[in-house]
Amino acid sequence: MDKAHRRTALTLIVVASIVGFLAIFALWANRQLLDTDNWAETSSELLENDEIRGQVAGFLTDELYANVDIEERLRQVLPPQAAALAGPAAGGLKQLAERGGKALLGRPVPQRLWEEANRRAHRQLIALLEGGGDALSTSNGEVTLDLKGLLGQTESRVGIGGRAAQALPEGAAQIKILRSDQLDLAQDAVQALKAVAWVLVLLTLGLFALAVYLARGWRREALRACGVGFIAMGVGALVARELAGGEVVDALATTASVEPAVQATWTISTSLLVQASVAAIGYGVVIVAVAWLAGPTHAAVGVRHRLAPWLRQPRLAYGAVALIVVLLVAWGPTPATRRPLAVLLLAVLLVVGMRALRRQTELEHPAPAS
Repeated sequence: MDKAHRRTALTLIVVASIVGFLAIFALWANRQLLDTDNWAETSSELLENDEIRGQVAGFLTDELYANVDIEERLRQVLPPQAAALAGPAAGGLKQLAERGGKALLGRPVPQRLWEEANRRAHRQLIALLEGGGDALSTSNGEVTLDLKGLLGQTESRVGIGGRAAQALPEGAAQIKILRSDQLDLAQDAVQALKAVAWVLVLLTLGLFALAVYLARGWRREALRACGVGFIAMGVGALVARELAGGEVVDALATTASVEPAVQATWTISTSLLVQASVAAIGYGVVIVAVAWLAGPTHAAVGVRHRLAPWLRQPRLAYGAVALIVVLLVAWGPTPATRRPLAVLLLAVLLVVGMRALRRQTELEHPAPAS
């Protein structure tokens, strides 16, 4: 029976690790795609990248030239004898506009316009995916990133009289995020993602807990295996990100000139995935360390011996737990340490762990007779 329990527990740990690997990606997608603040913050980080700024500046300049006859406007302001220079001047001005637009996008006002445009588009996207409304029905279920404000800034940078922005059509400098024919699929995907992310997390933790419960007689080893599982989840997610990144960049980078911008976009947009993966590795390291501290090695026994005088005093032992929780909340190294329910669960686990450590230490190093 013990062997059967051991096999069952180890199987549960392996399954939990696989489920946890999937949970990392589900949580990343949930936080990146469905959280407006994260979306806007990521968009700001994207525009701070030099390669991406260059591509955005090029897009805005192309939109300006596509919607406004720059050559004709130059011809109107040039003296008649210089009208023939309007064409070459418009071409040269386009290159100047791209360089100037890139520098412009690095300034606070354009960056704020960019973030506001992304925040507004994401709110519309979420409202539509969660049921829509009258405000969005007139757009036929389409959501766009409206960069017309930035286009006006680019026009001012070009300096052709300040009248071009008035001639821009409503659809200028808009990037379509969601089309009406994608709406049903996107709405179903969002509803599934909301449910799946937390189901996978709870299932992962539940399977780990069940494995430790079934591991009678070797729970410390099972706990250590759980820690290794957490580490494997995080490392696996980081490796998968690197492999997927290569495929995504190759698929989206149509020319070598845009490859650096695509690579930067992937790196920045998956930063939350890295954060979740590193958190999983960190949890695993802590769990393995706890399992080692409870182990029979000479070093672990020596540590418990040195801690025994303090562990015998409940106020010091549980005061240390409280201090750890406070420090983690103040530091906020992972998203979980910024969520009340997760912090409460962490505090309970720390209290349970401290209680077990005090009991073990008391058996090994009883208080001297008074």
